[in-house]
Amino acid sequence: MYDLSAAFGAALRMVAGFDPALMGIVALSVKVSLAAVAIATVLGLPLGAAVALGRFPGRRGMIVVLNALMGLPPVVVGLLVYLLLSRSGPLGPLGLLFTPPAMIIAQAILITPIVAALARQVVEDAWTEYQEQLRSLGAPPRRAVWTLLWDTRFSLVTVVLAGFGRAAAEVGAVIMVGGNIDGVTRVMTTAIALETSKGDLPLALGLGLILITLVLAANAAAYTIKEVAQRRLG
Repeated sequence: MYDLSAAFGAALRMVAGFDPALMGIVALSVKVSLAAVAIATVLGLPLGAAVALGRFPGRRGMIVVLNALMGLPPVVVGLLVYLLLSRSGPLGPLGLLFTPPAMIIAQAILITPIVAALARQVVEDAWTEYQEQLRSLGAPPRRAVWTLLWDTRFSLVTVVLAGFGRAAAEVGAVIMVGGNIDGVTRVMTTAIALETSKGDLPLALGLGLILITLVLAANAAAYTIKEVAQRRLG
């Protein structure tokens, strides 16, 4: 066991010295989160824009569902993905359980509704502002979707960065479908939980410092992009 000051000192030395074990965990975490965010972006942005501009039966219900899914419990997602990928599940023959792709799937399911719901609000606000102009130009709905996505790109980048922050901090779902296997599926959040339970505070603190730094950097980037966009549009 370490006392707190010694643990912090050891953690800082590990971070400053680019400890191989620590860096390997960080690299896998970033890789998994970025892949999940890419999937969520490809699925969530068009879905959010379509719901924002579409006028179809059940639209209000769709909006309610998207907003509700933003608070989807991670352990429920982990359970569902586990059942899908287990040997007796429909995707069991693929052998994805306890692998990084399983973790990516779980994270993508968690953050796609977040990206879609936030994108819907951004695009709907832009549509309210520009709908008369777009209609006067004779832009069809499909073209209007992509026009508004491009016009709101700075705001949508902040949405994607918010999704990355959520993905990077996820632990419940990824530990259920990844198994926290050393060198294979051990990411920052699961490693912090494990090392803390083992009493290995230096590694847990080092990973915690890096995780906090990544989340703060994502939020700082989102804020900066939003400010730059407002100044340009202003």
